[in-house]
Amino acid sequence: MADSGARRSFWAWGMEADEPTVQQRQEMAAKLSQRYGVAVEPVPVPTAAGLALRQPRIKPPASLADVCSSDTHDRAVHSYGRSFRDRIRAFNLQFPNPPDVVAHPRDEKDVEAILDWCSSSGYAAIPYGGGSSTVGGIEPGEDSSGVVTIDLGNLNRVLEIDDVSRAARIQAGVYGPALEEQLRPHGFTLRHFPQSFEYSTLGGWIATRSGGHYATNHTHIDDFVESVRMITPVGVWESRRLPGSGAGPNPDRLVMGSEGVLGIITEAWMRIQARPQFRASAGVVFPTFQSGAEAVRQIVQAKLWPANCRLLDPGESASAAGMDGNHALLVIGFESAELPQGDLMRQAIAIASDAGGSVDGDGIRISGEPGGSTGREGAVGAWRSAFLGAPYQRNLTTGLGTVEDTLETAVTWDRWPQLDASVRGALQDALDRICGGGVVTCRFTHVYPDGPAPYFTFAGMGRRGAEIEMYDAIKKEASDAVMAAGGTITHHHAVGRLHKPWYQLERPDPFAEALRAAKRAVDPNGVLNPGVLFDP
Repeated sequence: MADSGARRSFWAWGMEADEPTVQQRQEMAAKLSQRYGVAVEPVPVPTAAGLALRQPRIKPPASLADVCSSDTHDRAVHSYGRSFRDRIRAFNLQFPNPPDVVAHPRDEKDVEAILDWCSSSGYAAIPYGGGSSTVGGIEPGEDSSGVVTIDLGNLNRVLEIDDVSRAARIQAGVYGPALEEQLRPHGFTLRHFPQSFEYSTLGGWIATRSGGHYATNHTHIDDFVESVRMITPVGVWESRRLPGSGAGPNPDRLVMGSEGVLGIITEAWMRIQARPQFRASAGVVFPTFQSGAEAVRQIVQAKLWPANCRLLDPGESASAAGMDGNHALLVIGFESAELPQGDLMRQAIAIASDAGGSVDGDGIRISGEPGGSTGREGAVGAWRSAFLGAPYQRNLTTGLGTVEDTLETAVTWDRWPQLDASVRGALQDALDRICGGGVVTCRFTHVYPDGPAPYFTFAGMGRRGAEIEMYDAIKKEASDAVMAAGGTITHHHAVGRLHKPWYQLERPDPFAEALRAAKRAVDPNGVLNPGVLFDP
């Protein structure tokens, strides 16, 4: 995180200081003009001076006034996440339904008091972590008489560390970098690094079932949760801290992925681990994406459990790793706090080689001594830099007319070839019809013994003012294709408002009724994040 005196951008990824300069916008407009063969105007970025929000409809009680804000910039920042749709609307200064009040509780007692106020008054209460949702998960609905967004940023400490059991009690509002900074002096790490790491929080990871750094084995935040504490309108929901239990349905399983509709997560016991000391990395080149996928399947089914096992198709390998655009690239890495990783890497490379892969010109990097660094050079290093910088790159193109985004899913290996063909076809067809052309690429972000989690990227040139309409049409066709091919509507981006129509098709009807019943039990007045996961 940037220093506390800096302000978040109300439209871009990051802080106001991360917003692009006039020159950067001009350079990007010129690149887009050349790429798409159309004139692109370098529209200037909006400023906070242009914000004109609806006046707050409600006021907090005097007892909460010192933790509540109705500041225009604060309300704008908390109106949207950072999806394509969110960025376009914020860039165009479109804030038809901002929160009326942004609450910044100092502790759990404040959370309880704010939630009591909302519940008794019938005001929507929206839990807010880092604001990085890409699915409309923190966006106020239009049918509430008042909206209070509850920003947990002050609940940002590691409260307790059990170094014997390797677990830590951590407040939910802590951002990724601050969490790691507090664990580092003790020699530990949570080792959960979603791409939104810089601007996302522990509570947000749990509420959305975030996918993190590990491409195999420990992939979701679920794998690290030991116990969760959540405040609901009817009381505290807290599970017993255990390594495992067979005592009925697990209460934490209902909290994870609940996206704020059941309560406000305030802290959790998380499984932590010693910081990695031994590493190995390599880039393996394949003649086709399909041959690379076969190698990945064999590696993950051999249960070598590489920390990184990300396969880039030829388009991704060219744009993100600087390759020739004719070959796929497997970025593979191992790490451990206790054991050298060379043998595991050599076994994985042998499997990949038998499947038609060859190690790229930079070879295999193995740190044989504690603290060695690997994976920051060559094609692997180029991919790493592109991955970390991707959210900021979108700041340059927002508002210039492009229609671009990502979508992810997961599917079993037997269905993977058909899903790949169907989703690519649907995206390309939609781009051709709606944008007059465009590019579709794919990579594996996570892989399991029974299937991959493919991540598709699409980009085309739209029309300024019509970007959201064009995006919605493309997104719908791709989502329909995902569902028809047997995939999930989301592997790690959550449901929110964006994915709700397809999530309603994916979940069993009896489970939907059970989930609604759970909400009625813990949120009888229906104030918690109404409209997310299911209709109010």
